[in-house]
Amino acid sequence: MEYRTQMKIKRFFKKPVVTYALLVIQIIAFVFMTFDGGSTNIATLLKYGAKFNPYIVLGEWWRLITPMFLHIGFIHLLMNSVILYYLGEQLEGIFGHLRFAGIYLLSGIAGNLASFAFSDALSAGASTALFGLFGSTIMLGQTFKYNPAIQQMAKSFGILIIINVVFGIFSSSIDLAGHLGGLLGGFLLATAISVPNPVVHLLNKRLIYGSFFVIMVIALAYIGYLNTPITFFEP
Repeated sequence: MEYRTQMKIKRFFKKPVVTYALLVIQIIAFVFMTFDGGSTNIATLLKYGAKFNPYIVLGEWWRLITPMFLHIGFIHLLMNSVILYYLGEQLEGIFGHLRFAGIYLLSGIAGNLASFAFSDALSAGASTALFGLFGSTIMLGQTFKYNPAIQQMAKSFGILIIINVVFGIFSSSIDLAGHLGGLLGGFLLATAISVPNPVVHLLNKRLIYGSFFVIMVIALAYIGYLNTPITFFEP
């Protein structure tokens, strides 16, 4: 392989390629939904994998993953895409591609499990995963206490977290449980996975926070199954 080609590939992978891939996936999903009944149509949302508790109890566990790629209406897609791009531009370079992808996807699942446990509404959107990224900035602020740039970033996102949580409390259309589940999941995961070349050896701390995340996921799944009435499925 030529040197120029190698350098182009290296430069490409220095960009937030995971962020770009996530954006492409959710845009493609939105286009398909738009031409297949509309992204606000309940039947279409169910068809493409929105979170719906009874179907999850029946075994469609993948509905804990697919909702983070679906959006209800163009404004919903636009807002979450802008936030994802902004967060990804900053965080993917800090965590690395694989860690960033892991935090995004797993915290999104944790958020959807929290929604499954405490909300019986049909839901979709990247917000659970985005709040996971917000949670990771809290971890960065605690880990890099003497880095002014990271401290400023953590403070800025901290304000956004507070604003979004307050809006969630007073708005019935916002899945507050999903947001808080994603936020906590992202914080635990970011601590467990940590960043490349951390300042301090955090092996024990990583194991503890990773265990907390696993316990949280299991507890939320159990609560969700308990809270979904079996009578719903009786003929």
